[in-house]
Formats: sequence, structure tokens, C-alpha cells
Amino acid sequence: MDTIVELLELDEGGEPPQGRILQIFDVACRLFAQRGFDGVSMRDIATECGVSKATLYHYFPDKDSILRPLAMGTTRSLFQHVAKHDDPTAAALVRLRSFLVETARFFERFRWAWIAGSTAFWSDPKTRARKERIAWRDRYEQLLREILQAGIEAGALRETDVRIAGRFVLGSINWMPRWYDPAGPLSAAAIAESFCDMIIDGLRAPVPAARRKVASG
Repeated sequence: MDTIVELLELDEGGEPPQGRILQIFDVACRLFAQRGFDGVSMRDIATECGVSKATLYHYFPDKDSILRPLAMGTTRSLFQHVAKHDDPTAAALVRLRSFLVETARFFERFRWAWIAGSTAFWSDPKTRARKERIAWRDRYEQLLREILQAGIEAGALRETDVRIAGRFVLGSINWMPRWYDPAGPLSAAAIAESFCDMIIDGLRAPVPAARRKVASG
């Protein structure tokens, strides 16, 4: 529970969630990720927390009111984490590696929260909240497209549609929280490094013939 609080917004008094509320978020997050949102009832959450349903309803009127802050927090925090580690002055391939590695580190740290939040990305009944989440997601994806475009302009990556290339990159990493095993032989960052090598090999600009002749001669 010491990490999930970092994803949640401050309360009206400017304080992070604490005590029972934080416990409910933590338990619900894990249950949603393991069983799916529809597979978890308010009774399940209350039982896991060791409280009555009446107590749970005192804090939250329904499951959506528990999941919504988690979903918003993970999407917002992912962008903020990756952007914090991005150096716009660095070479594009260095930035691309940082983007993937820091995304993987975020997924590793907030695995349950990301899985829980991603299951309800499009189903939030609150239109305003859904639009805000999409805006944060778009900023994250736009950062990746900017990195890819910088690589193309620098000649490090071949000419390609950056939107398609961006989806290719994101497709390699976004499912990682579902199959990654923290007890496995590789850390999330090490796996992301391998992904990056494969992605760069696929997108790297070809070496001009003249340069190949010089290298071979």
C-alpha cells in the first residue's frame, strides 16, 4: 500500500488517502486485476478488507467510484513518470530506450493498478473522467511519436508513418503487466531493453551503400 497512494489524487484537505480508504483502494485494485471488474462484488471487497458491506458503502457508493481514481491515477502517473525521465536534448534512440525502460519500470511497480485500470478504460460511465484519461494517454503516445519523429529527422530511423510505428512500439510493451512474472529471471527493465533492441533493429535507417563499402574496405 505504500506505492498505490502515489497514484491517487489528494483529498479536499490536500492530503493523500490514508487508513481504511487506502486499504480499500489497495484490496480492490488487486481483486479487479485478478478477477476482472465484473468478477468482483462490493461484498468481495468488504470481505477482503475485513469490514461489513455497510462500512464499505460508507466510503464508496459503488465499484466505479473505487476504480475511477485508480484508472485516472495510473494513466496520468505513467505519462508523468516517463516524461520526467525523458531528455529532449538526448539522441532519439537514447530517448526511445528510456521511454520503454521507464514504462516497464512503472508497470513493474504498479502492476495491479495498471491491469485494473486498463480493464475499464473505455467503460467509465462518467464521460468527463473518460475524456480526461484519454487526454493523459494521448500525451503519453504523443511523446513517443515525437521521439520517433526526431529519430527520423536525425537519420537514425528510417522514414515511416510515426503513428503506425508508435502503435508497434506500444503494442510490444503495453501487455507486459499481464504476463510479466516478478519472480522470473529478468527484471521488467531488462525485458524492455531487449524489446528496444528488437524495435530499433526493425526501425533503424539502412546504412548507405557508400558507408558500407568504407566499413568493409
